[in-house]
Amino acid sequence: MLGFNEPEFLSQVASAVGLRPRIEELVDRLVDEGFKHVLLVGAGGTYAQMWPYEHLARRSSTLDVRAAIAAELIVSGDARLGEDTVAIFTSVSGTTDDTVRAIEYCRSRGAFTVSFTGHPDSPVATKVDAALVSQPKTWPFDMQLLLFMTRLLARRGEFDGYERFAAEFEGVPGILVEVARQAEPVAAAFAEAHKDSGYHFLVGGGNLWGFTYLYSMCILEEMQWLRTTRVHSAEFFHGSLELLEEDTSVIIFQGEDETRPLTDRAEAFARRVSKDVTVFDTRDYPLTGISPEFRGLLAPLVLDTVLSRVSKHLERVRDHSLDLRRYYRVMDY
Repeated sequence: MLGFNEPEFLSQVASAVGLRPRIEELVDRLVDEGFKHVLLVGAGGTYAQMWPYEHLARRSSTLDVRAAIAAELIVSGDARLGEDTVAIFTSVSGTTDDTVRAIEYCRSRGAFTVSFTGHPDSPVATKVDAALVSQPKTWPFDMQLLLFMTRLLARRGEFDGYERFAAEFEGVPGILVEVARQAEPVAAAFAEAHKDSGYHFLVGGGNLWGFTYLYSMCILEEMQWLRTTRVHSAEFFHGSLELLEEDTSVIIFQGEDETRPLTDRAEAFARRVSKDVTVFDTRDYPLTGISPEFRGLLAPLVLDTVLSRVSKHLERVRDHSLDLRRYYRVMDY
């Protein structure tokens, strides 16, 4: 597989999944201490990665769980932020400025702060009350966030089968390698067909809306300097569809939760207009060892793995490094 270091990938994902005992210990402590609010704080891609877990809590729990943009939280505040709040942060580098400042802000308001990162000596690890550290460059944070949220909901009696789910989840490193291997020819074909495409229209919903936003903004725009439109499948018929034309590249992310019919509806319409519709569907991947009722929870992880293959092939056919930046962490702002 192009640019895929399998031993490193397996080790990184295993390090995140291996945090399960510490995550369970932390969640149990928080539940026993009676925290009433959970604030999922991120910046850019890490903010978008919080959305599936806000979505999971919103449809499954009466607990107050909300995602927040770090920079906005600092300037706008949050009336419910206080001593009965748990604030969770993630950062690959452990140095994201907005995240570091948001940690300081939340602590000043009395919140209990938790971080997931790959660098134990980084500000994101050292400034919080509890840091759970995986191997460096481990991505995405869905492994840790999914274990955290399902354990939390299970302790509240709002998620059935947690022990079985968590046991099956231990097989995720190998499962994702098989996903990557199956996706490789699909990714290569998409990149070859779209090496000259300068604009993509992305659609997703449910627990894949965060990934839709992330892939549009953080990968295609930031890392490939491509123009995109991103729209939630439930909002597809309220504005952005007017941008569709016969040659528009439409990328649809399809998952396995209750919002699937909304994305099906958007896909059906897109195919009536555009001759260039690509669907990345998590149902296409076996996920051996994962029970049917849990498959939908893994959709963000599965598509992150699939589209990471697409990203590497776009990098190749466009001769545009995924590490190249003009402004981000290059200029002061």
